Amino acid sequence: MTEDTRPRRRFLQQAVALVPATTLAGGMVVSQTACSSDADRKAQNKPYTPTYFNQEEWAFINAAVDHLIPADDLGPGAVAAGVPEFIDRQMEDPYGHGKLWYMEGPFNTEQRPEMGYQLDQTPRDIYRNGIAGLNAWSRQTHGKVYAELDKTLQEQILHDLQGNKIKLDKVPATTFFSYLLANTKEGFFADPMYGGNKGMVGWKLVGFPGARGDFMDWVDQPNAKYPYGPVSISGEKG
Repeated sequence: MTEDTRPRRRFLQQAVALVPATTLAGGMVVSQTACSSDADRKAQNKPYTPTYFNQEEWAFINAAVDHLIPADDLGPGAVAAGVPEFIDRQMEDPYGHGKLWYMEGPFNTEQRPEMGYQLDQTPRDIYRNGIAGLNAWSRQTHGKVYAELDKTLQEQILHDLQGNKIKLDKVPATTFFSYLLANTKEGFFADPMYGGNKGMVGWKLVGFPGARGDFMDWVDQPNAKYPYGPVSISGEKG
């Protein structure tokens, strides 16, 4: 995280330039999301109602991701891009349930990087326990839940989460923050069919053409600007 939004979004542009195109087009590797149905795609323009997160959790998600990728003169932020919807939908997929992970013991709460993920919590658990723990801390420390605090204080709390300066009861603060940040970036850059990256704003930010099937006319034109907008796997055009 940085102190103003422009360097934050510039970092996204630079970081995603290193990500394989197949990862952006197919949904981020971490999430391994299942394909959406036609009904899901038709409902994209309707107000989204979360299926996993409750009202207090949903308010937190919207408030937090708005800081992680804020709107600015470079384009819409995470909220307008549908990142909260993306994260909620992830919680109902195999990824959210931890079905793609080895979830047998022994478990280790130390979370040493060289040992990989060692907790007994699925992503659903990380979010539920993390949000509940942070809101409890916020009530005790500031008298309100996170989403009700002023923006400056919300920003500082995210910094403190990232720096492991806040003690949560059931999940390490850095673990909670790392999943929130990773899923926010995934939702901003994954194919729109997964609920985020609405209007392909993430792809437009980094100049990614999406899931076009033929680039042969541009193979021999190094450094030439690609003139066409991005295309989703579903066929939606940006």
